Amino acid sequence: MTAATESSDSQVETLAAAAIDVMSRAYAPYSKFRVGAALLCADGTIFTGCNVENASYGLTLCAERNALVKAVSEGHLEFLKIVIVCSAGEPVAPCGACRQCLWEFAPQLEVIMVGTSRRDQAPLKKLLPGAFGPDQLS
Repeated sequence: MTAATESSDSQVETLAAAAIDVMSRAYAPYSKFRVGAALLCADGTIFTGCNVENASYGLTLCAERNALVKAVSEGHLEFLKIVIVCSAGEPVAPCGACRQCLWEFAPQLEVIMVGTSRRDQAPLKKLLPGAFGPDQLS
């Protein structure tokens, strides 16, 4: 899927539609909290992910990391935006683990959290202040 030539607003709408679509395939039998994410690569490719729960809870894979792992496994390492939707209808921010994983590849990432009645937007740098990353390992 590509969205390289779309304007920013239509780009977000395309990403939101993709996130909503993949959210319908979330595996959330325990929490019933379905999440979908659509990650926009620098070349315009979009990767989606949904949450996949596990009975041990700690092994649950969040939608954002699911999309990120799919993208990286296909050779994509540069990302511009991620749109996140959830079944609760209100905007939801990525968890701490997802923020850290996204930071590894895209500290400049724009995070767009879409709800049924409103949309919140923040740079990853604001959502993960004082982040630890590859620069600290140099």
